[in-house]
Amino acid sequence: SLTWRREESAGAGRGLYLSQSSAMGVRGLQGFVGSTCPHVCTVVNLKDLAAQHRSRHPACTPTVVVDAMCCLRYWYTPESWVCGGQWREYFSALRDFVKTFSAVGIRLVFFFDGTVEQGKRDEWVRRRLKNNKEISRIFHHIKSHRQQPARNMFFIPSGLAVFTRFALKTLGQETFCSLREADYEVASYGLQHDCLGILGEDTDYLIYDTCPYFSISELCLESLDTVMLCREKLCESLDLHLADLPLLACLLGNDIIPEGMFESFRYKCLSSYTSVKENFDKKGNVILAVSDHISKVRRLHQGEKKLEDILPLGPNKALFYKGVASYLLPGQKSPWFFLKPKGITALDKQVITMSSDPESKQDVPKCTDPESQQDVSMCTDPESRQEVPMCTDPESKQEVPVYIDPESRQEVPVCTDPESRQEVPVCTDPESRQEVPMCTDPEFRQEVPVCTDPESKQEVPMCTNPESKQEVPLYADPVSKQEVSMCAYPEIQQKLPIATDSEFKLEASIYTHPEIEQEDPMNMGPEIKQEVTMVSDTEILEVARTHHVQAESYLVYSIMSSGEIECSNTLEDELDQALPSQAFIYRPIRQRVYSLLLGGCKDGISSCPAVKEWFVYPGNPLRHPDLVRPLPMTVPGGMPSLKLLWLNQEPEVQARRMDALLACFNLSSSREELQALESPFAALCCLLIYLFVQVDTLCLEDLHAFIAQALCLPGKSTAQLVNLQPDYVNSRAVQLGSLLVRGLTMLVLVNSACGCPWNTSEFMPWNVFDGKLFHQKYLQSEKGYSVEALLEQNRSRLTKFHNLKAVVCKACVKENRRIVARAHWGTHHAGRWGRQGSSSYRMDSGYSRSGQGQPWRDQGPGHRPYEHDQWRRY
Repeated sequence: SLTWRREESAGAGRGLYLSQSSAMGVRGLQGFVGSTCPHVCTVVNLKDLAAQHRSRHPACTPTVVVDAMCCLRYWYTPESWVCGGQWREYFSALRDFVKTFSAVGIRLVFFFDGTVEQGKRDEWVRRRLKNNKEISRIFHHIKSHRQQPARNMFFIPSGLAVFTRFALKTLGQETFCSLREADYEVASYGLQHDCLGILGEDTDYLIYDTCPYFSISELCLESLDTVMLCREKLCESLDLHLADLPLLACLLGNDIIPEGMFESFRYKCLSSYTSVKENFDKKGNVILAVSDHISKVRRLHQGEKKLEDILPLGPNKALFYKGVASYLLPGQKSPWFFLKPKGITALDKQVITMSSDPESKQDVPKCTDPESQQDVSMCTDPESRQEVPMCTDPESKQEVPVYIDPESRQEVPVCTDPESRQEVPVCTDPESRQEVPMCTDPEFRQEVPVCTDPESKQEVPMCTNPESKQEVPLYADPVSKQEVSMCAYPEIQQKLPIATDSEFKLEASIYTHPEIEQEDPMNMGPEIKQEVTMVSDTEILEVARTHHVQAESYLVYSIMSSGEIECSNTLEDELDQALPSQAFIYRPIRQRVYSLLLGGCKDGISSCPAVKEWFVYPGNPLRHPDLVRPLPMTVPGGMPSLKLLWLNQEPEVQARRMDALLACFNLSSSREELQALESPFAALCCLLIYLFVQVDTLCLEDLHAFIAQALCLPGKSTAQLVNLQPDYVNSRAVQLGSLLVRGLTMLVLVNSACGCPWNTSEFMPWNVFDGKLFHQKYLQSEKGYSVEALLEQNRSRLTKFHNLKAVVCKACVKENRRIVARAHWGTHHAGRWGRQGSSSYRMDSGYSRSGQGQPWRDQGPGHRPYEHDQWRRY
């Protein structure tokens, strides 16, 4: 039987802490399966399953597709997690994981989340705010006990997901970054490639109709035993079909459908459910009651219509259908998709099933008629902006919208009545065999396209599909006022004018991204949409997309495509006024990257499109993104184009790449000194210079600790790092460790944006940073240890130490920043060593924030655009 909260030998209580991830997916389903339907969970051996798979498919390598985001907690086995990350230990654990599967002939394919879909933004925000409370408790414990909290308060180190991608690629693994929610792409890949199974920890994998689902939290790496959760057995227990599970998931609540949306409906189901057992918990009874209701409705004639009538959908119809359809993988259909009701408010990225049109060889939307069980083509209703069925006119051979007569069950073409704004069937002239003309929309003055008026002989506007050479009706998009093909053909590349974000009043050039090859598993999805991008150069955008999908970049494609990025929680003490949040410290870097990626700001900052930043920092309620505009920067020789940086392989271009990278850090004047440093210390010094210029509350002792740990790290074995134990845990050192690691992720961003002038291994944390080692050096430096003692009496390190320190200090002096020992600080320095409330935070302009309070704590509720002023060069 399944033991959901099993204690693991490596990192005690791993199962318990992984249960924190049960909030992912369907509300209450994981607990219900573990307590009420334990037979759904079966202990299996992956080695044995792989052998069986090879016997059935001799030419196919058994493949497990891994939802990497679900596995981060499982992989992070080091005992210490609060000091910034034990990266050498972590890399070793990943290597052991990969070796174990490789030894039994199992191929692994890893997927990482590459974006947060708009429909799931609220859930993302909810989790980030919850994490803020957990981080506050962590720092309270550290200050009270001067030690790391117990594992039940475990919080993954900053940047773990980003660096895990590069670690896996270093280990030779196939690693992908998703273009939408990773769980959909994982399920699609598993189905398309007939994988052995999915390894993860998300109840959504019980809902998708895909390959088997294995639990990562129950995996014993030594034996490769784990638990398989069988969706077929779940359906037997609930008297449901596989196709009913997406409906159940939405009625219970998931990452798309808020839990409260159907609360009253679930209560009604529970009230009428006659098989309630006292030994089941409340959520278990709710799941049984809702399942029973679905089962009963399904048996009724036109059950889906009755279900829709009883659901309190109101204005949430589109969200409901989107939620159900989000579980439909390519080629799959839902019996619950009947003719959708009219008047549904359209949502961004409306999701429907895709099917291939054999004539045009393009994906067109399909739904299944529950009576005839036949596929019905879909197109977009210009009024409701929802997909409605299509039928083919036998005369014109063209598809037109249809209405299904509930009496005769026959398809009848429709048009829109301008008075009632309702769709009504069109009539066919028995003599001319032509349909009665459609009416003109009085608001947009556009003809709703379907047919030709037999009296006026006027033709409805049409466009030609370049693949099928057939004419396709047009309708007027009420937002853009442009004529748009009534059926969405992704190959039509339509360039649209400047558009304005209705919520944030942002202007950005809009470009319709060309079709991506169907064979690309990263693009498998049920969405028909025109992708609005910030960059119009299709070639360079495709390069960015490829690097994103192959997990070779960080944030670059999100900036160029959607102009929206996010960064999760960091271990930052909201009560410590001496250190600003990493979100603000590294913002000028991001702003220069925006300038590089989005084409610069030739007409001034106000003319540049703003990027929406969802960054977590103390005091930000995340109700809106921060609107951050690019920051002009000066690159020696002029601003290079992305085509030059990314596509030109000439040897002399490498120098231009390095110029661009240093310009992003505002360190062009230190180019010669930084290039003289050996790897991997050039990248580290670049980051340290930037940090010490930006933050006045960093002192000489901090610099000594950073450099000393980097120099001592190569001489430490993994076993020595495991056994290292700092005397106690210091809350400020905890923040500094996280701050440096976040800086390393900024190096990934800048390096990939500039065409990779540095090898990424030069700033991977397992090569330049260890949390416990830094903590030890920080405590020693704070106590006044000599440099020789910090370097463990190693004379060869002493020369390197003074060289690195000189480079950092010299570059800071150029920016009017003298790094002094804490004992020499004046009263203008903040925090624990000086006057409370007078901390200092320097922007690249050279302005100091001394004596100005804590402006980074008062950046507003997260919705103000950041403009140029005396304190901010945004």
